[in-house]
Amino acid sequence: MSAVLIVLVAIGTVGVSTLVWGTAAVLRLIAEHRRSETLLVPSMFYRADEVAVLIAAHNEQLVIADAVRAARALVPAQNVFVVSDGSSDDTVARAREAGANAFDLVPNRGKAGAIRAGLAHFRIPQRFPLLMLLDADSRPRPDYLRTGLPLFTDAGVVAVAGRATTATDAPDTTMGRFLTAYRERTYVCTQYLHKFGQAARAADAVAIVPGFASLYRTDILDEVDIDAPGLSIEDFNMTFEVHAKRLGRIAFHPECAIAETQDPAILRDYSAQMRRWSLGFWQTVRRHGVRPGLFWTSVGVFAVETVVSSVALAAVLPLLLIATLAGLGSLVLPGEAAAVAAGVATALPAGPVALAFVIVDAVMTAFVCAVSRTRPRAWMLLFPLLRVWDAVLCLRALAAALGRPSDGRWRSPARRAALSSA
Repeated sequence: MSAVLIVLVAIGTVGVSTLVWGTAAVLRLIAEHRRSETLLVPSMFYRADEVAVLIAAHNEQLVIADAVRAARALVPAQNVFVVSDGSSDDTVARAREAGANAFDLVPNRGKAGAIRAGLAHFRIPQRFPLLMLLDADSRPRPDYLRTGLPLFTDAGVVAVAGRATTATDAPDTTMGRFLTAYRERTYVCTQYLHKFGQAARAADAVAIVPGFASLYRTDILDEVDIDAPGLSIEDFNMTFEVHAKRLGRIAFHPECAIAETQDPAILRDYSAQMRRWSLGFWQTVRRHGVRPGLFWTSVGVFAVETVVSSVALAAVLPLLLIATLAGLGSLVLPGEAAAVAAGVATALPAGPVALAFVIVDAVMTAFVCAVSRTRPRAWMLLFPLLRVWDAVLCLRALAAALGRPSDGRWRSPARRAALSSA
């Protein structure tokens, strides 16, 4: 019975989607290794000077200049555009000082509304064949376009999902290092074990083109409802729009189009961001529903298992506490009370549950350390606590998604003065 319980907890912890798409990723790696491909260079399809970079920002004076400088390292200065969404600080001035074309949007409309306004104000679809959406706290690596543009050589590709990685200017607090290390683990697991398999040509099931640093062909933007009402974030919805309207394929490769992003360093900001992301996913699922097709089936399975695993994870700590107390009670309580406590302890075996949960989580950490070539740390064994907290935030977001719609307006997390791109 304990062995069965361990297997069930392990499968529940990893998830069916991870097993399916992780297998697809391995098969894709094998196929790419065997295939003899001709060398692809950006000039075969698009050039860097044909890419517009649009940054929607709200009170980002600490980081906006670095984002602009990083963008200018990729494209000509006249191709970099900033929309300040009702900022009350020096975002506009610092963006212009760094060399960007800046537009002060008042009143603020939220990120999606700012993107839509920026596209119209700067006439980007009429002037450029490609759009790069960049967050103010993100820094595309110098080879971002050199590796990302060749993915458009396939004429059916209409978007390239950027690969996220945590910025190297890590916070100097214990909590900050813990949160950013956990977030990097999440990035690696989701991008290698989900998105890479989903982006296989035969699948085309990528669930999100992240708005932090991704590329779109501008000739499809008129058909994408960027600022759909009632949503807290835009990137899930834009991706679902591409699939729903069959506008083309979404490409992704973990070695291409890489950008660093400044992740939250305090638990309050981390929690707010996670809740916002989860809320955006559930709102988008509610808006689009589930339809026939592989992508929609994948989304449906992921949504169901996310709810189930979140409920299970949220219940882990209370169940372990009850099982532990029952085990102790069976030893110290008299007579019939001890028998009842023993029955509870038998029905809720704390050891196998905790062992399966911790071991599977540790395997995930070991996988990420191997991929990213980082040394495992003892405090990484505490990552399961954040997984439980993520589950609680996810369930709260699901409940909120069934209630009042969002207005899309945002509050940026506390920023750290970014390291200069130079």
